[in-house]
Amino acid sequence: MSSDKKSGYRKNFSLIITFIILMSALFILSLVLAYRFSTKFIENEFVSEKVNVLEQSIKPYNDFFQKKLPEVSFYNGYLDSATASNFVDTVLLEYPFVSKVIFYDSEVRNTPVSDGLNIGKFSFGPKSIYQFGTLVPSDSVSLFSRNDTRNFIAGDDFNTLALKLVTFIESLDTSRVPAQDELFSNFSVVRSNKITYLNIPRIEDLKMYKAMMRKTLKSQPVYQQDMMSFHLDPYKIRIINSRPLMYQYIKIEPLTYDPLDTSSAYLTTEITLPGPFSDYKLYFISSKSFIDKEILSYFLPIALGIFGFYSIVVLVAFLIYRNLNINHKMFKLQYDFMNNLTHEFKTPVSVIKIAGNNIKSATTLSQKELNLYGKILDEEADKLNGLMNKLLAFTQIENKAIELNRDEVNIDDFMVSTIESHKLKHPDFDFTYEVSGFTSFVTDPVLLGSLFDNLAENAYKYSPPDRKKLHISARLIKGKVVFRFTDQGIGIPASEINNIFKKFFRIQNQYNQNGSVGLGLAFCKELVNFMNGEITVKSKVDKGTEFKIVLPHND
Repeated sequence: MSSDKKSGYRKNFSLIITFIILMSALFILSLVLAYRFSTKFIENEFVSEKVNVLEQSIKPYNDFFQKKLPEVSFYNGYLDSATASNFVDTVLLEYPFVSKVIFYDSEVRNTPVSDGLNIGKFSFGPKSIYQFGTLVPSDSVSLFSRNDTRNFIAGDDFNTLALKLVTFIESLDTSRVPAQDELFSNFSVVRSNKITYLNIPRIEDLKMYKAMMRKTLKSQPVYQQDMMSFHLDPYKIRIINSRPLMYQYIKIEPLTYDPLDTSSAYLTTEITLPGPFSDYKLYFISSKSFIDKEILSYFLPIALGIFGFYSIVVLVAFLIYRNLNINHKMFKLQYDFMNNLTHEFKTPVSVIKIAGNNIKSATTLSQKELNLYGKILDEEADKLNGLMNKLLAFTQIENKAIELNRDEVNIDDFMVSTIESHKLKHPDFDFTYEVSGFTSFVTDPVLLGSLFDNLAENAYKYSPPDRKKLHISARLIKGKVVFRFTDQGIGIPASEINNIFKKFFRIQNQYNQNGSVGLGLAFCKELVNFMNGEITVKSKVDKGTEFKIVLPHND
């Protein structure tokens, strides 16, 4: 093989190693960058996800503020202590962060009141004041009544909302209907840990209130107004940790809270609570080791994706390498095949050429010389014809270009004929056989003969001169015809057993020095497969080889 051909199929190991090293470096770099990205992403999530925790945690408060508070207006000012108590009970049950409720059963009058707010002819004051709560003693429920005014303390809540009511009435444009948001904001006061709400009157009542501020009406109407002051406990807010794998601890702390431990081993963030809880914040804290678990859980799928891509690239590189390797082997096999085939053809052609030249150059030839040259030409022509027939038959069988004949073969006659032909060709060949269990079976006699001839020729060729022996046994076992070809030849190395049936494969030994095409056993394998059978081999070096062939009996 020329150096150019070798270099064309030579595996460039340095290039492969360089490629693998570069891909591995890229793989490691990708993992490092992916881990850094995961760390940065989780740290950003640690800061941003607190909004979701806040929204989930204050959802009950929003429900209370937007839906429960307005229910006070449904009673149109006609709540009494019993009804107010029932209403508060539902509030305390549904919203644990409400700790206490002060109920002002109030009236709007056109005449002055001794306890309350008097602006012009408009008066607003409580008839009774009650407090409700789980921790309120039963003897402290009633705080004020008109019959007992000694303990009346309206407080900032009542006064602030009363002034807000008066201001709204004074500026009220009676020619239009106020929006609900405008009414709600003017009839409620939100303070730290407290919401005070006054039921919203009808628009007709508001117009009457405005008239009452300017003059005394003849009817001197009286309107019922209910005011409730809800006292809230921020520590009773149920914290919903929507990211338990990110936030190790979440607690409610005052805005002024400053943790003593500010170690770098912890990550912290905070967010202020809304509305009446604005003096407090949600405080988030997680240890670095806790966050590392979340980083790892985010990083692993990315790493698996990178590893999958890297595996695909390595697999492609391996397949390319394997393909180049196979091409190299195939090229070598084909090259050897052409060399051996050329040699197989060259030898008989050379002998024929020499014999022809001798006949051509001789002036006269004796009968003995004619017989000798005739025999040489006949034998060498048979060699060429046999080689061509084997190549043609192999191609036809491999491509299914012929049909399998099914004739009944008498096994004893077949064995005797095979032995006689081989002993005639090789007188020193010790060829024996035995048959048991059957006398005939259906098969293709021509293909069976080719199979026997190839295995017999191999047994003779690969046996030392003093051990040229072949024993063939034929038995009917479980409906199958089993042939065993046992010789005492040089044997086959265990490392080569799996290769002997491959096309163009030759075991390197002294018996193959003069060339072998490498088609014999591959041809046998194709024959057996074509005949719907199986072929296996057992061998020991320097002890001999046994080929086992299993064929159908009467299929």
